[in-house]
Amino acid sequence: MMQGLILAGGRGSRLAADGVEAPKALVEVGGRPQIVNLIDTFAELGCASITCMVREGITVDVPKPTVVRTCRTPSSLHTLVAGLAIVPPGPVFCAMVDTVMPAADWRRVYRGVTDRLATRSIAVLAVTPFVDDELPLYVTRNTEGLATSILDTPPPPPGPLLVTGGVYGLSPEARRLATVAVASLHRMRAFLRLLVELRVPVATVEVPRIIDLDHKRDLEAAERWLTAHAGDEQ
Repeated sequence: MMQGLILAGGRGSRLAADGVEAPKALVEVGGRPQIVNLIDTFAELGCASITCMVREGITVDVPKPTVVRTCRTPSSLHTLVAGLAIVPPGPVFCAMVDTVMPAADWRRVYRGVTDRLATRSIAVLAVTPFVDDELPLYVTRNTEGLATSILDTPPPPPGPLLVTGGVYGLSPEARRLATVAVASLHRMRAFLRLLVELRVPVATVEVPRIIDLDHKRDLEAAERWLTAHAGDEQ
């Protein structure tokens, strides 16, 4: 059974700098707090449990049986490991709270994560050619869709530019590796890079576009985009 984990331990400082007063987990997309949107999405996808790691000081009213735990962690990797200590055993479908996609793409990623973890991939990354991030994390992959490198700068041509999209599938083995790696690594991208460098199978699932809610303009873009895709089924 797939367990769901939502990471919302960040401060949302870039949104605050744009004049958005609500914490990132509580900014509204489609008239509802983003964390509620993700909880409903995870439930519809079929996650057996849903755990939310929320920054200390933020009060979140979410539907049961969702589990909410507060944290004050220095990075998303630390938030991930804190969450993994709470999440029931098994594979994990994990997303950053600021990740926005239409429902059809969430289903595509979830199916891809489920299928690839079932065929012995250690981890799965959602990737997209839509590069709209101040610090994108680039991914190269082979013909089988397995990641071959994780880069802070664009890879040399030829080949498409693909970046990570803040959604991850983690096998029980990847969960164990994360709890070990956090002692010496301090960023999520460093952990993802480590998995690839260990030459364990890290699969990818590609979708056309993923929006990260880092700035006020991202909120506006997400509203327009989701409205345009409201009738999509697959």
